[in-house]
Amino acid sequence: MSAALAGPFLEWRREEDLAPAIGLAVAVHVVLAAALVLGVSWQNRAPDVVTVELWQPPPPPAVEPEPPKPAPVPEAKPEPRIEKPDIAIKEPPKPKPKPKPVAKAAPPRADDRLAQQRLREELAREQQTLALDRERQSIREQLAREAASARARAIATWVDKIRAKIRGNIVLPPDLKGNPEALYLVTQLPTGEVLQARLVISSGHTAYDDAVHRAILKSSPLPKPDSASDFVREMKLTFRPRD
Repeated sequence: MSAALAGPFLEWRREEDLAPAIGLAVAVHVVLAAALVLGVSWQNRAPDVVTVELWQPPPPPAVEPEPPKPAPVPEAKPEPRIEKPDIAIKEPPKPKPKPKPVAKAAPPRADDRLAQQRLREELAREQQTLALDRERQSIREQLAREAASARARAIATWVDKIRAKIRGNIVLPPDLKGNPEALYLVTQLPTGEVLQARLVISSGHTAYDDAVHRAILKSSPLPKPDSASDFVREMKLTFRPRD
């Protein structure tokens, strides 16, 4: 029975204890809401406008003063030149230079004398060799001139023989006048056989030119030179009827 009585009694006591707490929480929320509303309205209030009237115009801008002009520099006057009196001062005579002692050449040693003697002998041998070379060259040139002269004489003698043989075969035309000259270039073999006879300069008389041409061909083979080294393949021959 005690337990049955205790149950409802305890439940009623618990509901009475929660009422003050709920009321306090509601009051705190109301106060916070009022504070928020007042704060927002205070911040949204427009600021007061302050009007200021100026009764005096602002001062004019300050003018910078011009820099002072530099003072003229006075011209420097040249100092008066004081001429010094010319006073002849005799300089003491300079001492004469002492003559330097001349070193006497030492007499040549035996080795130096021997080297100089060998040098003189070598120079003498070189001069002698040069003189011999010049003499030999002169002899060679003289021999060459003599050989050329002898060959020229031999060729001239050979050409005279050829011309004489050809002249003996020339038949002069009856109407030939004067002493005209005809020049022929004759080409031959070492055997003397004539290969060609070409007229180089005409005598002006066609009959005489033809007579000489026939005589050259008729004279083949031509006389041979005394030495085979004097043979000339081509030679120029001149012919005159009165020679």
